[in-house]
Amino acid sequence: MELYSINTGLFKLDGGAMFGVVPKSIWNKLNPADENNLCTWAMRCLLIRDGDRLILVDTGIGDKQDAKFFSHYYLHGEDTLDRSLARYGFHRNDITDVLLTHLHFDHVGGAIVIEKNKMAPAFKNAVYWSNEQHWQWAIKPNDREKASFLKENIQPIRDSGKLKFIEVIEDIPFSEHVSIRFVNGHTHAMMLPQINNYKGKTLVYVADLLPSVGHIPIPYVMSYDMFPLTTLREKKAFLQEALQNNFVLFFEHDPLYECCTLHMTDRGIRMKEVFKLESL
Repeated sequence: MELYSINTGLFKLDGGAMFGVVPKSIWNKLNPADENNLCTWAMRCLLIRDGDRLILVDTGIGDKQDAKFFSHYYLHGEDTLDRSLARYGFHRNDITDVLLTHLHFDHVGGAIVIEKNKMAPAFKNAVYWSNEQHWQWAIKPNDREKASFLKENIQPIRDSGKLKFIEVIEDIPFSEHVSIRFVNGHTHAMMLPQINNYKGKTLVYVADLLPSVGHIPIPYVMSYDMFPLTTLREKKAFLQEALQNNFVLFFEHDPLYECCTLHMTDRGIRMKEVFKLESL
């Protein structure tokens, strides 16, 4: 088994929205805001070679939206999905499985491209994986979350005939070394891939349960979360389990840190060491 960090670029989101009830005087030390109160965040995917499967977890924001859409998010940085794949000798046509943690635009936008004025799968040889509970949640969105679930990112996946659903059972196997955890605070039935026995460690792709190292403290919950009290319970339980079992956390949105381990401090569970995936 081999793991690769796939950086797809950086974008900006409102710092207050990303840290919820935490005051700016505190969170601004963790991820300093610009003059518009915007902080930089990564869109970091994970590529997993597990046996004869090449699994891509999430796809970034993509590039098919119009200039007005992108003007809200200030995309920047040198990395793209294709450049990051090529760095390790891969092409998007090599991908066998695209595992979508959830269907918000910054996670699924790169799954679909425009070809000959039509929407088409970006990964022509891949199966796309979601789960039926989250899929139904996304195609019939509530008013608060509607702006994150864009039809042009979602419906073409089903139309392609490449969509499959994972059964919503905790720790359900996905491949030989990958199982799926489910959480419901950020959005309904978000999937967290857990990679078991990678160099003797368990690694969890924490997606939007823990967007960054700065979100490890229990009260640090995004305003984007649909059910913040559920997030609090899920974070607390997960962090305790991760501490007890020495999990490695892999961050999708942290602009600086790819991975960390945890330890207990007098302020609660906090990061212990931060490092790049390739150094594990």
